[in-house]
Amino acid sequence: MTVTRRVVYSLGALLFVAGCARREGAPQTELRFWAMGREGEVVQRLLPAFERAHPEIRVRVQQIPWSAAHEKLLTAFVGGSMPDVFQVGTTWTPELVALGAVQPLDERLGATPDTDQFPGIAAANRIDGRTWALPWYVDTRVLFYRSDRLRAAGWPAVPRDWGEWLRALGDLERAADGGYAILLPLDDWQTPVILAMQQGAELLRGDAEWGNFESAQFRAAFAFYLDFFTRHLAPTGAQGQIANLYQDFAGGFFSVFISGPWNLDELAGRLPAHLQGSWATAPMPGPDAGQPGVSIAGGASLAIAAGTPHADAAWALVTYLTAAEQQLAFHRLSGDLPARPSAWAAGQLADDPRVAAFLTQLQHVEPPPRIPEWERIAAAISRAAEAAVRGDRSPDEALAELDREVDAILAKRRWLLRQGAAAAAPTGDGS
Repeated sequence: MTVTRRVVYSLGALLFVAGCARREGAPQTELRFWAMGREGEVVQRLLPAFERAHPEIRVRVQQIPWSAAHEKLLTAFVGGSMPDVFQVGTTWTPELVALGAVQPLDERLGATPDTDQFPGIAAANRIDGRTWALPWYVDTRVLFYRSDRLRAAGWPAVPRDWGEWLRALGDLERAADGGYAILLPLDDWQTPVILAMQQGAELLRGDAEWGNFESAQFRAAFAFYLDFFTRHLAPTGAQGQIANLYQDFAGGFFSVFISGPWNLDELAGRLPAHLQGSWATAPMPGPDAGQPGVSIAGGASLAIAAGTPHADAAWALVTYLTAAEQQLAFHRLSGDLPARPSAWAAGQLADDPRVAAFLTQLQHVEPPPRIPEWERIAAAISRAAEAAVRGDRSPDEALAELDREVDAILAKRRWLLRQGAAAAAPTGDGS
């Protein structure tokens, strides 16, 4: 063999080896994935299998504290440094859509409807008729209660409607020996909104342009909410008086609170052993008996950044993590509830009665208004509710002030909608 031919063969062999190394050991695409809180730690245990199935993709996870996540996403968008894939809270999606920070997913989803979702959760990710994120895990609010204390107060079964709920809480309060029946923190907007949804209240008027908190439906829900405090069923200084939720629940300072699935593990780990059989969960009572009342559609979804150069790889990661098999694996690692009913069935999750209450409730959830301003409106609802509870405003004054504040928050939205309508109107010149 001539020297020239040996050199050519040697070069060819080197190129072949280099090509194999690139395919096997040097992924061509690195995805940046932002995940929040403990989920950012836990999800990393699911990624080796994804990278084995997709050797051309490497996923780099950045764990973001929940307390900083919203601001960090907005800052990253403004600075042009968005991750390829990111976890997003349900109420954040409309804001990110309005900014143009996320990609619509409808073309990738195709024409066949994805029926393996809870309808109220799926609706939270649909804005203006398009899907912008896929549910990763879900949460909602249900009753957590001391079943032993409820039975001792004469209620062997959990209340089924508002009337029974008030009577049961009254009986619990009389037996509380200086405590209260229910804990309702005053900085929690969810409870007034849940009660309003149960009354069929439209929280905003028009095309979500104006506050609608003085409506008859919201007034009825607000009056019911305030009854918890005027009847001394809930402490008016809840945040200041509750040193430790789990200790005070165990000690009987209150017997009922409204919360999400994260407290399943917390109570199992924090309550003393002799109380582990003395607490339970139940769907929210509704205004009328017959079926559970509506609760909030919550949880977190996965979205793809609008400007990512790795959209196909990002979609592969999103579909992998939101598949039923991976959602069930993620539940076993984190305790987060799967967003796909098929994962619940495969894991027989509803065999646990405490978890089953969430499955029942997830059939009866609705998202809050899907607009970018919702976080500010939610804060205004909390302030109005606290002012009425503390007696700083009458209920009528609190709701009128709430409508005025929300109208001001939505002023820019009204202006943008008018501009869009004017741009779409016929010009009269045949164009």
